[in-house]
Amino acid sequence: MSQAIRLKIAKKVSELLVEGNVVNLGIGIPTLIPDCIGDKNVYLQSENGILGMGATPADEETDMDLISANKQPVSLNKGASIFDSADSFSMIRGGHIDLAVLGALQVDETGEIANWAIPGKAILGVGGAMDLVMGAQKIIIATTHLTKDGNPKIVNKLTYPSSGKRKVDMIVTEHALFKFISSKMYLMEVLSDISFEELKQITPASYEISSSFIAS
Repeated sequence: MSQAIRLKIAKKVSELLVEGNVVNLGIGIPTLIPDCIGDKNVYLQSENGILGMGATPADEETDMDLISANKQPVSLNKGASIFDSADSFSMIRGGHIDLAVLGALQVDETGEIANWAIPGKAILGVGGAMDLVMGAQKIIIATTHLTKDGNPKIVNKLTYPSSGKRKVDMIVTEHALFKFISSKMYLMEVLSDISFEELKQITPASYEISSSFIAS
């Protein structure tokens, strides 16, 4: 996956962020969002205990004691707060996060996601995935359309362990934006020069084209 594709997805998600919202960023593509939001007034939260996370600092300003949940150096915006992970998870579990932007291994056609384990492979831990799935008011998935091996990530039914029964609200890939309404998936926008037929070939999940569809 090229960095250009990752940035394209992060920039599109940044356009969807609402001014004034508290937004948690998961690991992977979501960590690129602080460098894409520009002057938009959102409060970025990291589960290791930051509210008011800013863009990636310049090399000479990097402090490795100030990192995100992805262990990457970050800066702090004016008025930012730093606290322990217990307080951070209280925010998440208490429903105080307006939006979580998460990566995913798979998303099924109802909006259920798997993003914490691959059967037969060692993992470092669940992290905050399940807490965020249940606690955030809304969830956007930021992911490439296919795995590194070329397998679809948007599927009929999950084959990896679920992160929870709570459904996501949107998926953004390099090719398309999908929205879920009452556990039904709708194609809202095509983000590349892919055809409808090509998109369907790499998207086994059932979906409908929204009446408000936007072509690229």
